[in-house]
Amino acid sequence: MAKPAVDVCIIGSGAGGAPLAYELGKAGFKVVVLEKGPWYRQEDFVHDEILNSRRNFFMPLPWNEPHLWRAGPDKPFARTNDGWTANCVGGGTVHMSGYFYRLKPVDFRLKSELGAVKGANVADWPIRYEDLAPYYDKAEALLGVSGRAVPHKFQEPRSKDFPFPPLAEHPVSQAIDQACAGLGWQALPTARGILTANHEGRRACTYCTLCGSYGCETGAKASTLAALIPKAVASGNVEVRPKCMATQVTSGTDGLAKSVLYLDQDGATQEQPAKIIVVSCTAIESARLLLNSTSSRFPSGLGNHNGLLGQNLLFSSFGQSKATFRVSRQAKQHAWLTTKAPFVNRSVQEFYVMPDGRFGFRKGGTLGFMWAHPNPIFAAVGLAKKGADGVFGKALKDKLRDYRDSRILEFETYGEFLPTDDTRVTVDSKVKDSYGLPVAAITIKRHPVDLVMTKFLVERGEEILQALGPESVTRVGTAGETAILQGGTCRFGKDEGQSVLNEHCQSHSVKNLYVVDGSFMPSSGGVPITLTIAANSFRVADHLVARLKKHGK
Repeated sequence: MAKPAVDVCIIGSGAGGAPLAYELGKAGFKVVVLEKGPWYRQEDFVHDEILNSRRNFFMPLPWNEPHLWRAGPDKPFARTNDGWTANCVGGGTVHMSGYFYRLKPVDFRLKSELGAVKGANVADWPIRYEDLAPYYDKAEALLGVSGRAVPHKFQEPRSKDFPFPPLAEHPVSQAIDQACAGLGWQALPTARGILTANHEGRRACTYCTLCGSYGCETGAKASTLAALIPKAVASGNVEVRPKCMATQVTSGTDGLAKSVLYLDQDGATQEQPAKIIVVSCTAIESARLLLNSTSSRFPSGLGNHNGLLGQNLLFSSFGQSKATFRVSRQAKQHAWLTTKAPFVNRSVQEFYVMPDGRFGFRKGGTLGFMWAHPNPIFAAVGLAKKGADGVFGKALKDKLRDYRDSRILEFETYGEFLPTDDTRVTVDSKVKDSYGLPVAAITIKRHPVDLVMTKFLVERGEEILQALGPESVTRVGTAGETAILQGGTCRFGKDEGQSVLNEHCQSHSVKNLYVVDGSFMPSSGGVPITLTIAANSFRVADHLVARLKKHGK
C-alpha cells in the first residue's frame, strides 16, 4: 500500500540518518525515517551480557540475516554476522564506546599530499577539512562530547574546546603520559561521546564501566537515540517507523527515485513515496539495498552508472596488544591498580603521518588505550579456547582465578585502510535472508601496506605497555579490521566517472537520491569515523534544506 508522499524518506536512524531528520524536521519539512530494528527505551538497556552480546538484541543472527564474507576473490564465502552494526533506532551509536575523534586536514588530501599507492585506489575528497569543521562543532555540541583539546603535532584546527569537560580519568592515564614522555612521544586525552553533566533531559555518566556493546541507561552516551531522535520527533514533522525493513528504492521513467518499498513490523509490503530519498544503512547495507534496487533503467543497481557501487569498501585497520598486571603482586608498585574507575581516555597520534617511507608506509593512525572489557563470559570463553586443545576443569578455574586477580590494559589501533579493487560489496541472489532478499557478499583483500603499518603501530603501542612494568604483554594481532567502522562503497567525488556521489552526497545519476552513512568516504582516516559521519550529515542537511526551500523538491 502506498503511503502519503513526504518531502524526505530516510532509511536508517544512526549517525548519518538522524542528523538529517533533526535538521529537516526543524526546518519544517515532512520526514519519514524507516528503521529495520526496534525502538528501544532507556529501561531496555540492562547490564546483561547474554542479552546484549551473545544474542540478537543488537545484531541479527547469521542464520536469519547472514552476510557472506571471504578473504580474497579466490576464496569461498562463509556465512557470518560480521559487518552488521546495531539494528535499532539510533543504529550503531547506541552500543558504541563513544571514542570521538576528528579527521585531520591531511585525510581529505591523501593523494595530493602523500601520493598514490600502487595497487590502492587512493583519492582526495571533494571537500576539505575547513568545509567540515563547523559541522564537527555542531555535532559535538548536539550529541554531547566531553574532552580536553591539547596542542600536538597532528592537532586538527578547532574554533573552540569540547562542549563538555572531560570525564574523570583512571590514574593509569598519568602513568601512560609518563611512559610516552619517556619514549619521546605525547599521550593525548581522548574525547568521548559521553556527557559529564546533565543536559536537556539526559543524565550525566554514572561510570558504570559498560559502554561498548551496551545501550546507555542514563542517556549520557552520545547516541542519536538519546540526543537527536527525540528532538526530531518533537518537531511534529518527523515520523520514525521502527521494525520496517527497506527492500527496494524504486525509480520512475524520469530516472528519479520514486519511493521506498519496505516490509512493516507485520511483514506487509508498504510503499513510501518521497520527493527525496536518503539511504543511510551502513556502507555494506546501503550498497546491498541499492544493488538490489534494479530496474530496466538501472539493471545493475540504482545509481550504479559506472559500476562503482559497492566498490572500494573500507574498514579500519585493526591491531591490538594487552598488558596484564597482577593486583596481588604489583599493587604496591602500581597503586593505581586498585582504583576501579573505568576510563583511561588516552590516545597516541605520533605516527598519524610518517615523514617519509622508510618504514614502508606514509599514512598511519591512532593508538587508543583502554581497560579490557569487563564482560565475564567473553573472558571465560577466551581463556577456555587457549592452547591447541583448550582449557577445562581445574586448569580453567585456575586461569579464571588469575584473571580475577588481574587488571588488563590494552590498546587498539585505528589505522588507514587502503581501498583496493578486490575489497568490495556485491549481492548474491543464491543466498537470501529471512526477508527473502539477496544478501551482501563481502570480499576483503588487504593491501600489504596496511599490514606493515598496523604491525608498526602495534609495536609502538607495546613499547608503551612495556614501559608501565606489567607482568606480561600479549599481542592479539596485527592484521585485523574493525568491521563496524565501514565506508567507501558509494564514494563521493567531483568526477562522475570515478565516484558514485557528488560533493553533496547526491547520486551523480539519480538527482533526488542521497547516501549519508560512511559510504561516501574515499578514505578511512586513522580514527573511528562516527563523528565524521554525523558532521557530514549536518553538512548535507544544510544543502537539502536550501534545495527544498528553493525548489520544493
